[in-house]
Amino acid sequence: MANREVNLTKRVKTTQGLRYCPVVLSANGRVKPDVVIVDGHEERHVEGAYYVEWYEGARRRRLSVGKNAADASARRIQKEAELNAINHGVAVSAPENGRRSVAVVVADFLEETKLTKKPKTYAAYSTSLTYFTESCTKIYLEDIERRDLLNFSAFLRDEKELHPRTCWNKFSNVMSFLKAQNIRGLAKKNDWPSYVEEEPEVYEQAELDKLFAACDEQERLWFEFFLMTGMREQEVMHAYWSDVNLAAPTVRVSHKPDLGWTPKAYKEREIPIPEKLVQSLKVQKAKSDKACKLVFPTAGCRPKLNFLDCLKAVADRAKLSKEDFYLHKFRATFATRCLWAGVDLRTVQQWLGHSDMESTMRYLKPSRSQHVRDKVNEIFA
Repeated sequence: MANREVNLTKRVKTTQGLRYCPVVLSANGRVKPDVVIVDGHEERHVEGAYYVEWYEGARRRRLSVGKNAADASARRIQKEAELNAINHGVAVSAPENGRRSVAVVVADFLEETKLTKKPKTYAAYSTSLTYFTESCTKIYLEDIERRDLLNFSAFLRDEKELHPRTCWNKFSNVMSFLKAQNIRGLAKKNDWPSYVEEEPEVYEQAELDKLFAACDEQERLWFEFFLMTGMREQEVMHAYWSDVNLAAPTVRVSHKPDLGWTPKAYKEREIPIPEKLVQSLKVQKAKSDKACKLVFPTAGCRPKLNFLDCLKAVADRAKLSKEDFYLHKFRATFATRCLWAGVDLRTVQQWLGHSDMESTMRYLKPSRSQHVRDKVNEIFA
């Protein structure tokens, strides 16, 4: 439940950098234009924009409300009324002129997303729309124009200093939100943040040899499982012994309603596994707690959450750069090696659980095998 108290601040430049400072009220209760409190003293700052801020539980929310003190004060009162109504279970209706409040529509959209999507999706939309409402000063949804989207893109790049790909993702989330509100065509093709599509990194065999040499038996099984199945971290975390068919031999990615977890894009799939991994899993199964369904549980039979930390620790022991080791790199290595070995794209797409072929084609890296090197030497002999 959101806190009903809404404060008004102004983001200004101080000797300590950019800060959100409380506004100053006159005797009649109106906001003194451009006057804020900095370290207990009133100062005049003509730069910067006003922000309303409130709390949703322990999380602070901020919304940019422009540079006009009177308009900002009105927005604060409006926001407080909205939160007051929501806290009492009253639906906040659209204004009589038919225009929709940005704050209300965003809140409704996020509430629906929370009910229908995964927590990770909700978190992504929540962050993106929070940033958008920080950068956009429009009160009504129908007033949003192309310039607001351009400002949002620049805000992500310059104010938040986000990576270009992250800027694109957040811009895309906002465009999806606007599309859901039947607002289309505001952004042109070149208005979207640009980024360089980086080539997926894969582990070299020498890196894997050093890593596995530093592993104990349990750690080796963890990371061989990642490498030899190409499964995502969440998929490995939620793998059940019932998903593992040691006779086939295959492993399935399946829905776990008892854990509240579903595969990405809600697609189940089956992946063949090599005999080397089968033997290791047989040993693991023989000594596992028969009352626990998980292949890699914690001591309390909960999904293991710290695979990445464990990988970094092993890399450190192996005197390898921890920055070069991350879990998705096993998946990229799996995909690339399958394609190098001649497995067709459609099959690899199915094993990886990709919705489109283009995602799988990113792993069509040129082979660096000795056979290829011999061919190159032969060509230019």
